[in-house]
Amino acid sequence: MPMPPSSPASITVSIVSHGQLDLVRPLMEELDRFSRGTVAKVVLTINIPETDALAGLHWGFEVERIENPAPMGFGANHNQAFGHCATPWFLVLNPDIRFDRDILAPLVAQARPDSGLLTPRILEPGKDEPEQHRAIITPHEILVRRRPGYQRPAVPHWIPGLFMLFRSDAYREIGGFDERFFMYGEDFDICARTQLAGWKLQVAEDLLARHDAQRASRTSHRHLYWHVTSLLKVWSSAAFWRFRGALRKAQASVR
Repeated sequence: MPMPPSSPASITVSIVSHGQLDLVRPLMEELDRFSRGTVAKVVLTINIPETDALAGLHWGFEVERIENPAPMGFGANHNQAFGHCATPWFLVLNPDIRFDRDILAPLVAQARPDSGLLTPRILEPGKDEPEQHRAIITPHEILVRRRPGYQRPAVPHWIPGLFMLFRSDAYREIGGFDERFFMYGEDFDICARTQLAGWKLQVAEDLLARHDAQRASRTSHRHLYWHVTSLLKVWSSAAFWRFRGALRKAQASVR
């Protein structure tokens, strides 16, 4: 029987390693040090064969491993992990996220009844301030987002896939990630579909996680290809156009 949201161990964490167990190890140590009372289980997916940097290590929560016979995409891996989730909350977490204190219990405690997806503020390397809220991705937005005077939304239209705390009921209702996205774009898509289903995105402005960012799309032709093709999939999807229309309607109603 699922635990109520107020139960201590209420989160199943999904982490996928693409040859990154050296990054996963300090993350597991921080989850154990700061949040072992909130984490019921970590589902650790080994997406490609690698040396086991976690051999012989134990933590104060269950760790369930999945070793893929062939590499899978971002969304497919986390959807697979969700099949092993029996808690009220499901956390999609990048291997390179870092914590200085417990933010999971406070994040769950802040959740409003209609919040289907939550995140703390994210601090990128070399930055003094957290990442600003993100607007809907359009070709025009990509061109102007770095120009002076660009207006960020007061409430984000979407959040990146490196830290996504889903209410399990919301994730289940929308069917999880769209597996047609192999890598990139699936985070915007699932945020749009979550909101179209009537759930809200919630950012905990007082909670902070650090991201040791690895921006492969800037250095790898393959990742750049995935990035561009994913954007084209976003812009050709029904969810994008429905969400864009809903945003325009909401913005018009407050003018």
